[in-house]
Formats: sequence, C-alpha cells, structure tokens
Amino acid sequence: MKSFVITITDNEKSVTAANRCIASAKKFGINTEIHDAITPQKGALGLAYKKEIPINGFKERFSRFENCLSAFLSHLSLWEKCIELNEPIIIFEHDAVVMDNIPTHVNFDGLLSIGEPSYGQYGVGHILGVNKLFSKQYLPGAHAYMLKPNGARELVRGSKTGRARPTDVYLNNTYFPWIQEYYPWPVVAKDTFTTIQNEEGCIAKHNFNSVYEII
Repeated sequence: MKSFVITITDNEKSVTAANRCIASAKKFGINTEIHDAITPQKGALGLAYKKEIPINGFKERFSRFENCLSAFLSHLSLWEKCIELNEPIIIFEHDAVVMDNIPTHVNFDGLLSIGEPSYGQYGVGHILGVNKLFSKQYLPGAHAYMLKPNGARELVRGSKTGRARPTDVYLNNTYFPWIQEYYPWPVVAKDTFTTIQNEEGCIAKHNFNSVYEII
C-alpha cells in the first residue's frame, strides 16, 4: 500500500518532522513518500476557486483561514491521488509517528482512521480492529488514515457542496457515515508546532505546552 506524508517542503521543521514520520513507518515495513503541501504562498486561495471549493467553512475561530484552507487542499490532493492510482493509500500529516503495525490487511469501507486522538476529549474503543468511528463524531485529528478510491471519490464530491471545512471536522460520521476507526491506534501525533491553528486552537491539543510554536 502506497503511503504519503504531507510536508511543507520549504519549512525546515515540517521536513524534519516528516522525515521522522518516514523513519517510524519504515520500522514497520511501510515506505512513505513526501507529498508537497499546498500553502498560502503556493496559491491556496486561487486553487480553491479553481477547484470550486467553497471557502466560508474555513473562516472559524480556532485556525488561520488560509492555512486551514491550505491543509484541506493538501489532503484533497491526496484524495485525488488515491483516485488516480485506483488503489488504497495511507495519508500521514508531518507530525505523525508510527508506533505499531499498520493494519493494511484489514477490510474497511472507504476511510479508516488509524491515529490516536490528538486533542480534546474522546471515546476509547472496546473492540479490537475495525470499528465505527467512536472517538469523536469526526476524525480525532487527520494525522493518519487509510483511504480507498471509493471513499476518496465521495470526499472530493462532498468538498464542492458547501460542506468543506477544517479537514478533521469535514471527515465526520454525519457527512460520511461509512468512516471507520481502528483500535488500538497504531499512530500518534507528536506535534511541537502548528502551521494551521491560532493560539486558541492550540489549547486543546494534548501536546500543547509553554514552548509549543505557532509558525
């Protein structure tokens, strides 16, 4: 299964974190490629208009508007990649660290979250393996998930309908009731900085502390 880590390639901290993700995945037999992130400087706003992605959902209190939009578009570009390859893929964000075997052998409907919740309160799984989304009503951080082409097509289609918003919130069980979650989670987020949230949006992060950076 091909694996990609979203990386801001002109940001040293992002590249360092992504290389850590790649090394951690390799320990468990997963070869991961860097996937160049979309950023405000690389024309995120223009790309959103070109792809007919409504932008109002990204104007919210916890994130910086264009940065949040850029993150969504970076994920969207990998949803499109999944469709193009016509095979399941793994999507990581740069702060993901693989801690255990990733269940590439299991069957899932369209999207399987494999990342331990990285912020806020959450539910804990009681059944080992594939479950309905249980930790939250939306992805508990979009730092690690497996995606099939059928799921990718639904995500791309939904992004043009006015539902588009911060990636993890967009990936919810109301819009997409087929989203599933694997337990125990084999991937964690080890974040020491953010390129998306503002200070208010960082407070709920489990790794937030006095030296956490907003860049």
